[in-house]
Amino acid sequence: MSTDQEAQNAPEGPEPLEPRVGPREPRVGPAPDGDPEFHPYHHPAAGWGAAKSVTSFLVREGALVDGPRAIMRMNHENSGFDCPGCAWPDDTKGLHLDICENGIKHVTWEMTRKRVGREFFAAHSVSELTGWSDYDLENEGRLTEPMVYDPASDHYVPITWKDAFEVVGRALRGLDDPNRAAFYTSGRLGNEATFLYQLMARELGTNNLPDCSNMCHEASGRGLQASLGTGKGTVDLKDWEAADALFVFGVNAASNAPRMLTALADAHRRGAQIVHVNPLVEAAATRTIVPHDFTDMALFKATRTSTLNLQPRIGGDMALIRGMAKVILEWSATDPRALDREFIDRHTSGFEEYRAVCEATPWEEIERQSGLSRADVLKAARVYGDADRSIICWCLGLTQHEHGVDTVREIVNLLLLRGNLGREGAGPSPVRGHSNVQGNRTCGIDHRPGDAFLDRLAEVCGIEPPREHGMDTVRTIEAMGRGEVKVFVGMGGNFALAAPDTPLTYAALRNCDLTVQVSTKLNRSHLVHGARALILPCLGRTEKDHQRKGVQSTSVEDSMSMVHLSLGMKRPASPHLLSEPAIVAGMARAALPDSATPWEWYVEDYDRIRDTMAKVLDGFEDFNRRVRLPLGFRIKQPARELVFLTPSGRAEFSSPPLPDVVPEPGTLALGTMRSHDQWNTTIYSDNDRYRGIKNLRTLVFMNRADMRERGIADMGPVDITSTAKDGSERHLKGYLAIPYDIPRGCAAGYMPEMNVLCALVDYSTQSDQPIMKHVKVTVLPAA
Repeated sequence: MSTDQEAQNAPEGPEPLEPRVGPREPRVGPAPDGDPEFHPYHHPAAGWGAAKSVTSFLVREGALVDGPRAIMRMNHENSGFDCPGCAWPDDTKGLHLDICENGIKHVTWEMTRKRVGREFFAAHSVSELTGWSDYDLENEGRLTEPMVYDPASDHYVPITWKDAFEVVGRALRGLDDPNRAAFYTSGRLGNEATFLYQLMARELGTNNLPDCSNMCHEASGRGLQASLGTGKGTVDLKDWEAADALFVFGVNAASNAPRMLTALADAHRRGAQIVHVNPLVEAAATRTIVPHDFTDMALFKATRTSTLNLQPRIGGDMALIRGMAKVILEWSATDPRALDREFIDRHTSGFEEYRAVCEATPWEEIERQSGLSRADVLKAARVYGDADRSIICWCLGLTQHEHGVDTVREIVNLLLLRGNLGREGAGPSPVRGHSNVQGNRTCGIDHRPGDAFLDRLAEVCGIEPPREHGMDTVRTIEAMGRGEVKVFVGMGGNFALAAPDTPLTYAALRNCDLTVQVSTKLNRSHLVHGARALILPCLGRTEKDHQRKGVQSTSVEDSMSMVHLSLGMKRPASPHLLSEPAIVAGMARAALPDSATPWEWYVEDYDRIRDTMAKVLDGFEDFNRRVRLPLGFRIKQPARELVFLTPSGRAEFSSPPLPDVVPEPGTLALGTMRSHDQWNTTIYSDNDRYRGIKNLRTLVFMNRADMRERGIADMGPVDITSTAKDGSERHLKGYLAIPYDIPRGCAAGYMPEMNVLCALVDYSTQSDQPIMKHVKVTVLPAA
């Protein structure tokens, strides 16, 4: 390894509720700076609230110089670094402040001047650190050198890169079956490192490539693939600018994809209809002041971001969509314009079966399952029927359910009825939550790879990749628990906190012979480890990547299939950090000493990796030239051109029955979610501005009538019990109940604290995703 490789005018609300403080679970976020508070939020999203929050965060982190510098380089066309936060596409018109509150926080958190080196680990044992909050762990700063766990002292101690790679290599070479290793990937990993990572795993002989998509958007990929022959959405930002109607299902845009607020505000100004569908009316579904619109900021002028808000019960979205389709089909009996019969006849299969299912679904069942009235369904159907061009977008509110795949396919059914595919301003648009999670899948992180991809990988790279499907996230945890997976490598992320069934996940990781975490900051996954453990610190997205052939850039793919370059701007936090491609190459060479793959040569110049990727990956032809074009390039989408890679060669209607999502008497359907001041498992504070929460994370949002029925006081302490498919129970005690505008029978709370309630056995039989948005719980006053 070379030396230089080592080298983010509103009415007054009601009086705040008085807290009733009960016992607490161990905290994830920082120590609260006061008592818990709840004030219903009435202000626009973003605007001055976001500006104030960002300023306070920059002051707190001591980043009043580096923060603004980063802001001016983030998401800039081919000259800056891609925000390591969400996957919303970059502006296509040269906007110089294509940024958001959470993106700025995410970047500032990475650029901290605090450091975690050998002195820190010498002063703190793993047993001691296990008692620290997750906020306090990450708040210590950037990791500076590779560390190995010493069981004799219970401390991490320094190790050279060469020796660290040999630890990994020896463990992998010693396995009696390559399937005893699993290689996890977080969505932050760039495309070039992604490609090398999957190449290493497959040259070793395994497809055990679990990733964060297994917990988030697996249902989207499988549903779209079955319906359209592609696992991705078909629209881009230009389509969003041309749509007459936008339907936003299960998306909390103000926190999870804040730059979407610009698109929603622009759509409202041009007269488009915007329908938000979510059990909670989030801030993004009301009004916004876009921070880079200086006139609106100066005048405190808010723009509406919705024309209709519908609040189905948790899991009721599919019934709503089925009801909308039923209305469109009923209208077609008297209005020939209701359906696009030419499109249906020329490009689809299974229409008559779907029509029969819709006609046979009674309105009483649609109302019962959706939790909405027939009048509400008619409102949404009217918006859809009146629009010439409609886009339907969705996020985890739709996918983390048993019936997630069916719901995604039901969205496609609705789009097909009116030919909303293959033309400007229309189509499906999944909202991916992490910067390059879509690129990870595109570039080979897939435990169920297709034969065409493997054939080309074999031909170009000269390896014999395994054909047997590997294990996803859930099955990897199960296999670690049984002792079948002995080596776990985590490429980014915080697997221990992100996964479901927290105690079981912890036990599974601790059952490994070796756990390896490639990270920028200290987190829980470093403390929940195998018999041996390595922490391998890597460069951040904001940092310059020096290799033998000069400073390197990496590529990422956004939520709408645009691929572009990201170039770091800062000096690395430590001269001992390696890039992600260099770390992968180092592990690969140690594990495969006789490999003909030119691992070291690849790392010298990432153009070489891209040249190989261009030969392996569909849509990446002429990669190095096209990725340097203004805005990069868009991966071809056959379904956008009405080419459907399905068995019939057509877009496929699906006709499943409606699932029963109505909670049993006495139970609630609970969905986990992030707070506003949080990005995935990283917690910036114990506040959730857009939901009116301060100094509190151990809470559950409930309908006031449900609280009254159970004798629960406002902000009163409660005990929460979940019941899994196998009858086992999980518990959280002393959480505070917050009365909230959420349908009866529904509840919500924050991950990762509530991940403990989602049993590992509670995964979707359609997508294999943990059912984190539909946990069966009882909530009672604290004992």
